[in-house]
Amino acid sequence: MALKVAIVGLPNVGKSTLFNALTQTAAAQAANYPFCTIEPNVGDVAVPESRLPVLAEIAGSKELIPARIHFVDVAGLVRGASKGEGLGNQFLATIRDCDAIAMVSRCFLGDDIIHVEGRVDPLADLEIIETELMLADLESLEKRLPALEKRVRGGDKEAIATQRLVTQALALLNAGRPARAAVVEKEDEKSWRMLQLLTAKPVLLVCNVDEGSADKGNALSDKVAARGAQDGARSVVISARIESEIALLPLGDRAEFLETLGLVEPGLNRMIREAYRLLGLQTYFTVGPKEAHAWTIHVGDTAPQAAGVIHTDFEKGFIRAETIACDDYIKYRGESGARDAGKFRLEGKEYVVQDGDVMHFRFTA
Repeated sequence: MALKVAIVGLPNVGKSTLFNALTQTAAAQAANYPFCTIEPNVGDVAVPESRLPVLAEIAGSKELIPARIHFVDVAGLVRGASKGEGLGNQFLATIRDCDAIAMVSRCFLGDDIIHVEGRVDPLADLEIIETELMLADLESLEKRLPALEKRVRGGDKEAIATQRLVTQALALLNAGRPARAAVVEKEDEKSWRMLQLLTAKPVLLVCNVDEGSADKGNALSDKVAARGAQDGARSVVISARIESEIALLPLGDRAEFLETLGLVEPGLNRMIREAYRLLGLQTYFTVGPKEAHAWTIHVGDTAPQAAGVIHTDFEKGFIRAETIACDDYIKYRGESGARDAGKFRLEGKEYVVQDGDVMHFRFTA
């Protein structure tokens, strides 16, 4: 399972600088003018996981394979993007393919970087983005209505259910609220996702601050955090400029550099963790002499579902899962020690996997 997050914001708020830091490449041109990102850039990065190298060392694994996360750097949105202004609808379509949206807002002052709106107001920036996404959703739903209503008149049960969800979404959007504010019944969740609404996607608010505010944020990022808390959205403070500097340093020099800034870890680590929490994801491990592998699953997934992330045959033919909690695997120095300490378990189809479980699956072909 690879999480895909769209990095969205107005021009010149630091999206491409952040993307470059995330991918440690210069794939996205960070330039001081609007629309410098002409095509959406996709970066594939490892999810920070401090437990993986420890497990690998214990097991003598030859290779470490972390979980992956995809970031998509989307060109700056402007007023009227939903109607084709700027680079318009092609980028809204890119966002539609992602699992979540990281809305980057400018939370730093300075005349050296031009703001497309001629002012620095992160809340107003977020309002523009949200409005354009809502307008795009409205247009999408209204275009579907004629064909949908025709199917409803013909007694199509699926169309009737879809029309009910479309009506619910339209009511929210016309009231100026995003689709993620909807309360959707469990049996409707799949159909709701099929609507592919931009404003139904989870949102992470990324506050791009100046270097001096990277540890605790500033007055501007505090406003964004307060708005996020009010709307039930997560937020994270990050200095894209600092992160781009860290990305260029040798691994051995990064800790010292962070310490001089009063930081414990890169802001990108926090951003990725928040993205995981936003989507209700967690990690389990498979460990052996060949490789130590981190796998991403949803919180609440059962052992067969976790096995299916490796291969669908593992889920179909699931028998049981050999399971050791990560802390126990580390404490007792591997499978043999954990088994001797009574920490080795055989779990069946109903077992709900816990974050950090070290697992080996038994299955029939």
